[in-house]
Amino acid sequence: MLWEKCYNCNGLVKGVKIINTKDLRIPVKRYRPEIEGLRTIATLLVAIYHIWFGRVSGGIDVFFVLSGFLITTSLLARVEKEGTINVFDFLLGLAKRLFPQALLVISFIMIAGLFFLPPHMWQNLTPHMLASVFYYENWRLAFDAVDYLSTDSDTSPFQHYWSLGIQGQFYLIWPVVILFSYFIARKVFKKPVRKTFLSVLLIIFVTSLSYSVYKTTVNQPRAYFDTFARAWEFSIGGILALLLPYLKWSNILNVILGWLGLAIICLTGVLLPVSTVFPGYLALVPITGVLLIIITTNHNPTYGVQHLLTYKPLMYLGGLTYGIYLWHWPLLLFYQHYKNTTVLTLTEGVILLVVTLILSLFSTKVIEARIRPLSIQNQRIKVISVLAASLVLTAFIGFIAYNKIDAVQAQSLIAMGNTEDYPGAMAKLYGITPSEVESYLPSEIDIVQDFPSFYQYKECLGKDGVDVKKCSFGQKENPKYVVAMVGGSHSVHWFPALEILAEQLEFRIDSYNHDGCRFTDQDKEKQLTETCLEWNENVIAALQENPPDLVFTTATLNKRADIPQGYINQWTKLQDVTTIFAIRDNPRMKENIAQCLAKTTNPLDCAIPRDEGVSPTIPWETTPNIPNNVIFADLTDYFCDEEICPPVIGNVVIYRDNNHITATYAKTLAPALKAPLESALKQTKGR
Repeated sequence: MLWEKCYNCNGLVKGVKIINTKDLRIPVKRYRPEIEGLRTIATLLVAIYHIWFGRVSGGIDVFFVLSGFLITTSLLARVEKEGTINVFDFLLGLAKRLFPQALLVISFIMIAGLFFLPPHMWQNLTPHMLASVFYYENWRLAFDAVDYLSTDSDTSPFQHYWSLGIQGQFYLIWPVVILFSYFIARKVFKKPVRKTFLSVLLIIFVTSLSYSVYKTTVNQPRAYFDTFARAWEFSIGGILALLLPYLKWSNILNVILGWLGLAIICLTGVLLPVSTVFPGYLALVPITGVLLIIITTNHNPTYGVQHLLTYKPLMYLGGLTYGIYLWHWPLLLFYQHYKNTTVLTLTEGVILLVVTLILSLFSTKVIEARIRPLSIQNQRIKVISVLAASLVLTAFIGFIAYNKIDAVQAQSLIAMGNTEDYPGAMAKLYGITPSEVESYLPSEIDIVQDFPSFYQYKECLGKDGVDVKKCSFGQKENPKYVVAMVGGSHSVHWFPALEILAEQLEFRIDSYNHDGCRFTDQDKEKQLTETCLEWNENVIAALQENPPDLVFTTATLNKRADIPQGYINQWTKLQDVTTIFAIRDNPRMKENIAQCLAKTTNPLDCAIPRDEGVSPTIPWETTPNIPNNVIFADLTDYFCDEEICPPVIGNVVIYRDNNHITATYAKTLAPALKAPLESALKQTKGR
C-alpha cells in the first residue's frame, strides 16, 4: 500500500517527456526505478529507528508523498483517457495487492499475541485487530491518544497499521477528488482538467497544512494519527506530479540537491523528535527530501543520487518493503516482551531484521505472488472469492483468540464474589489471612481495564472542556445527604467504594469530574492545563450555587509532606458553604503494576518502601492555615504496612497502572472508608 508501484498503471510511473497541449504539460509514462530504491531506504529507516533507537524516522511521511505522486499520475491519466474511473475495480485491484499480506500478519499477531504478550495486553488485541482489518487503526489511536484512560496503555502490536489506515482512507477519497475536479473542469468552468485539479490540490494542501499546524500545536498526539492533518502530504505528491515537467535545474544542482534530499530523509529521525512534533510544519523536512529526489532524478544527472537508489539489491528489496514494514513491528514487540527488554543489541537487531526479511519473502513471493497475477477484468469472481476467503479466515482466527480471552475472563468473574479468598483491603480491616490462590483479582487480562463504572457515562466526563458537568448516582430520591465527588481520576477511583456506601448511608453522589486535573487554583508544578484551572473556577461557582453536604476530594499530592496551597485556596472558598472531606492520596508505585506482575511470580518484587510511597509525616499536621470546614481521612495503612507498599493485598491487585486503584480493590475499601465518611456526614446538616 505505502509501497505501491503505481499498481494501476502497470508498474509505470510518469516521466517528463513533454507533449504540447492546451492543458498543463503532460508527462508520458516511463519506469522510475529510483523510486523503488527510495521506498527501500524509507522502509529500512522505519525498521532501524524502531529496533535500535526506539524512535520514529519520518519514513512514513516519505511514503505518503510517494503515494500521492504515484496514484495521482495513474488516476488522472485514466480519467483523461476514459472520462471516468471505475472506482470498484480500482479498489479491488488495490485489495488484491494489499489484503493478503496485511491479513496474514494480522492473523499472526492474534495468535502470537496470546503466547508472547502479557495477559493484561490481550483485551486490546481484538479492538485493534478490527481497526486494522477495516483501516481505521489511525482513528482508534487518535482517540486513545486523548483518552485519559488510555494514556498509560501498552503499545499495541497493531499500532503500525495506523499508516495503512490513512493510506486506505486516501485511496477511497482520491478517486472522488479527481472525478470531482474532472467534472467541474469540463462541465462547470470549461477549463483544462489538470489546471483545475492543481487548484483543488492547492486548496487541499493549504487547508490541511493549516489544520495540521494548528492541531499539532494544541493536541499533537491526536494530530499525529489524524487523516485530515496528513492529507496535505498526499496532496503535495499530487502537486509534484502535475508540476514536474516544469521543474528543470542544472546538472550540478541536480546532483547536489538529490544527495541533499537523501541526507535529509536519513537524518530526520536523528535531528527531530518526530513522534512528538509531527505532522505540523516540521513534517516538511523529510517531505522536502522526497521532493528533491524525485525532481532531480527525473533528469538522470551524472553522479546523481539515482545511481545509489537504482542499486540492484535496493531495487530487489523494494518489492519486499510492504512485507518488511508489516512484519518488523510485531516481531520487535513480541521479542521485547519475551526478553523483558526495550533495548536490543546490534546482534539481536540484525537477527530480527533477517527474520523480518525471511517472513517478508514468504508473504510476498509465496502468498501475494499467487493472488496478484489474477486479472480484475477476466477473473473478477475469483479475485473477490479469494479476498473474501482471506477475510473469513482472519475473522475465524480472531474469533478463536477472542474466545480464549473470554474464557480466562470468565474464570475471574466466578471468583469476584469470593471475599473469603479475595478479601482485598478487608484483610487488613478484619485481620483476615486469605487462602493461597493460583491468580489474583482482577485477572491479568482485566487489570488495566478495571476502571470505575463511572467512566461508562461519557456525558459525565469533562477532560477537555471548561464547562462543569454534573451527574448524579447512588440514592437519587430523597437522599439524607449529597456528596460531591470533585476532581480528577484520583477522586474518581474511589467511586466504586462511594457507590457501595451511598446505598448503606443513603446519600446521593454528585460528580464534578475533570480527569488530568486537581481541585486547585494553582499549578506550581506546571502539570496542569489552562483548561483545568478555568474549570476549577467554574466548579467553585457551581458548588457555591448548589452546595452539597460534603465535598469528597483528595487532600494531598504524591508523597509531598505538605498540602498544596492551591488545594487550601479552593477549600477556603467553600468555608461558609459546605464541608470538605479530604482523603490522603494513595502511594505512587515505581512502575506499571500490570507490567511488573507480568514479569515476576513474586508480587513483592513490585513493592516499594513505604517512605518512597508516602511522606513519613502527616501533611495536614505540618500545613498552616487549613480552613475549619475540612475533615481529613487517611487510609494509607490499607495500601502499605510499616515497611513496604505492596501491589497486592488480600489477593487483590491494588493498582491498574502505577498510581490508579483498580475498581476491584476500591470496592474492598468501602468498609474501611465507611467509618470516617459516616462520621463526617453526621457533622453536616444533612437534608
